[in-house]
Amino acid sequence: MVPTPTEPPTADWVDPAEMVRDPYATYERLRELGPVVWVPAMGKYLAVSFAACRDVEADQETFSASVTGGTMARALGATPMLRKDDPEHAAERQPVNATMRPRSIRQTWVPVFERNARTHLDVLREVGPEAADLDRDYAAPVAAQNLIDLLGLKGAAVADMHRWSHAFIAGTGNLHDDADVWRRCDAARAEVDALLEDLVPHYRAHPDESMTSAFANSGMPDGAVAANVKLTIAGGMNEPQHMVTALVWALSGHPDQRRRVLADPSAWPAVFDEAVRWLSPIGMYPRQTTRETVLAGMRLPAQAPIGVVVAAANRDPAEFDRPSVFDSARPRQSHLGFGSGVHLCAGHWAARISIGEIAVPLAYEVLTGLRTDPRRSEQWAGWVFRGLTSLPVTWGPAQDPA
Repeated sequence: MVPTPTEPPTADWVDPAEMVRDPYATYERLRELGPVVWVPAMGKYLAVSFAACRDVEADQETFSASVTGGTMARALGATPMLRKDDPEHAAERQPVNATMRPRSIRQTWVPVFERNARTHLDVLREVGPEAADLDRDYAAPVAAQNLIDLLGLKGAAVADMHRWSHAFIAGTGNLHDDADVWRRCDAARAEVDALLEDLVPHYRAHPDESMTSAFANSGMPDGAVAANVKLTIAGGMNEPQHMVTALVWALSGHPDQRRRVLADPSAWPAVFDEAVRWLSPIGMYPRQTTRETVLAGMRLPAQAPIGVVVAAANRDPAEFDRPSVFDSARPRQSHLGFGSGVHLCAGHWAARISIGEIAVPLAYEVLTGLRTDPRRSEQWAGWVFRGLTSLPVTWGPAQDPA
């Protein structure tokens, strides 16, 4: 017998500020209430179980990516593919699918990723083991330069990409209509649009392997090309950047697993995948119901705003054994760190290869004894996008405490 659907429980105790500091205790309490919970402080139904999040992504006819009242179109100047359902979403994603396949990445982009990693490892080494910050001196610039190259944004600097990405993300999340956030976002959009005014005609005349070239030669109108380039700028830095620091942080806290992967480099993909599951740099994304429906036994109205909390799903004890434990030797198992279904992150192979196979392994190779530096404080932030914003690191022989 199918259980009678029930109304989602309400969690009126959720503190968004606490979630920014560390959301995982909140996720655990929410999962104990149910797979889908109404959270008044966010005005959303949060799907927090693995099964609920997976079911949302499996049914885009009921759970639409085209959400009302969103800020992404305002931030980017038009609606990009991420806020569209098929067939519109598929039509705009198809041009870059070939560029983002593993074979293409290995043939075209691996040498670029390695060059960028070595360039910024030199910078990190010059800063020195007493003052180095892995996020500031390595993770952020490597992620930015990789994205500049993938997109083919000739003339853009690392500082530009960093500023643009942060501005677009802030605009996308500007639910309180902060005028200063819009000012920075509008300035970034104007800069990128001006760059694309020259680059799009250039790539139509001289196509190459870049994502912007693929978009420009797809037949998409210029506005859609620009929106999807800006979408890639917004989302293409955070996950790779945060995964550099997440991997080093996780391995520093688990020296047995660090020794194992340094002895057997074939284990790096498993280490990367487990870190994505455990720390989920993309924590939540929105969906909206197109009709009254039932999700994981919970009754939802039409037009219900949903937060798909994949960071909570990735630590669901109903799906994973010892989910709060980082264990890179656990049996291989699918997670939702890159989403799933038709909206599976287009850049997930680029992130796996550029970070999990190149940037982090190379850092351990070049900087013997790389580890977090407990003498200086680290900083975390966010829950929709979550990661280390500062990670002091050191290397060389470990010093005994005085």
